[in-house]
Amino acid sequence: MGNLTVIKVKSIKDAGRYSDGSGLLLVVKESGAKSWLLRAQANGKRRDIGLGTYPAVSLADARDAAAEARKQIRAGEDPVAAKRAAKKAAAVIPTFRVAAKTVHDEQKGDWINSKHQSQWINTLTTFAYPIIGDRPINRVTSADVLDVLKPIWQTKPETARRVLQRIGKVLDWGYSRGHCLGEAPMRSIRAGLPRQTKRPEHFESLPHKDVASLMAMLKASDTAGRLALRFLILTAARSGEVRGATWDEIGDGIWTVPAERMKAKKEHVVPLTAAAVAVLDTAKKLRKGVVGEPIFPGPSSHKPLSDMTLTKVLRTETKDKSTVHGFRSSFRDWAAECTSFPSEIAETALAHAIPDKVVAAYRRTNYLEKRRDMMNQWADYVAPSQSTV
Repeated sequence: MGNLTVIKVKSIKDAGRYSDGSGLLLVVKESGAKSWLLRAQANGKRRDIGLGTYPAVSLADARDAAAEARKQIRAGEDPVAAKRAAKKAAAVIPTFRVAAKTVHDEQKGDWINSKHQSQWINTLTTFAYPIIGDRPINRVTSADVLDVLKPIWQTKPETARRVLQRIGKVLDWGYSRGHCLGEAPMRSIRAGLPRQTKRPEHFESLPHKDVASLMAMLKASDTAGRLALRFLILTAARSGEVRGATWDEIGDGIWTVPAERMKAKKEHVVPLTAAAVAVLDTAKKLRKGVVGEPIFPGPSSHKPLSDMTLTKVLRTETKDKSTVHGFRSSFRDWAAECTSFPSEIAETALAHAIPDKVVAAYRRTNYLEKRRDMMNQWADYVAPSQSTV
């Protein structure tokens, strides 16, 4: 038991130093401010070690801190130097928010499109930052991640899974940079989450039997947005692939999308039907002669259309909830229901990765000629009168 008591510490008003014993002192200044000081011998030298101000540090806290400092001294450590080192280490350990921004910046070269790039950081901003954004990355625990995920795990299952994956990416970065020690907390996350009962949400698609009427309506005017949507439907390509297409990617009856613009990071060759070529011939009227200009230019001729432009075109012509990406499903449903083409031909046309790694390792063909036949039939189905336009 020390010499001081809680009541005595609180009541002391006169300036001076008041001993609790074993080197622990309460220092009272003329202003009335109070602080704790431990006077001890470390490595043969007297050290005065500050333990914090009162009342932020209580008498009990000061005694605990003094005991810990004495333990360090007995172990041959210098408490002051250790405290400075800890502060220095804490200063270089980023918060989760700072680490996430760093990871986001480092991945810029890997993004498929700007929309995905913004979604990556936006989901963390919305769901993770309010809970762990300002926490040092080495102090983010499994319980913290669960607190982020539980409110959306069942109501927004797809979003929740993406948030989980992105948090894991940031924490992995922290471990790889030496900011975090021990085992990453991600291993135990799944065990703390219930099974998701909500079915994954799919992109709403226009029934394939209704695509032809839409194509006829799109033909009413030749704006860049309408032409791009027609080309997207005819090629069953993704929005980003079409919007980013440039004239140097067009060859003799084929469109070669480079690997860096593909989701699977693998070059994709698309056979062009007469209807698709007709769209390109019309799009040539939009050319400004700028080097590397997109086939379907936005307001600035050297920049591609925005993703919202295609959505706006679609909303103008249809009042349902179908999406631009959903036309890939329209195509896939048509191929399955209305043709006898094998599944792998349709999947290759959609540039889907082969899930079976063994099959993928041995497949050498891209089925170009068979896909050409299939795309010609698709064009006849959705644009029977546009092949010569």
